[in-house]
Amino acid sequence: MARVIWAEPALLDLDAIADYIALDKPDAAHRLVRETFSRVGRLGRFPKMGSVPPEIPDLPYRQLHIPPCRVFYRVKGDIVYVVHVMRAEQLLRRDLLEERLENI
Repeated sequence: MARVIWAEPALLDLDAIADYIALDKPDAAHRLVRETFSRVGRLGRFPKMGSVPPEIPDLPYRQLHIPPCRVFYRVKGDIVYVVHVMRAEQLLRRDLLEERLENI
């Protein structure tokens, strides 16, 4: 079983998204956070369950779609690093992922 580690920037990403949603729908924000942690937690048993992001097939990332978000992670040995969470309608910033990859 792999160990799942959330990078601090990814937690901050999710927190910012939830805070914005909570302005109008606090219950929806709570459900999003709960669902995200639940689904990401499954990566410990199934680290390759996410898909390869089509924008960055050459980088060692996978993604989970947890509407309205995309969660990006990297598997390194027996550790799953969650590195970025973004709204699905936003454009992926490759440079941001590459920068976070350097810190792992």
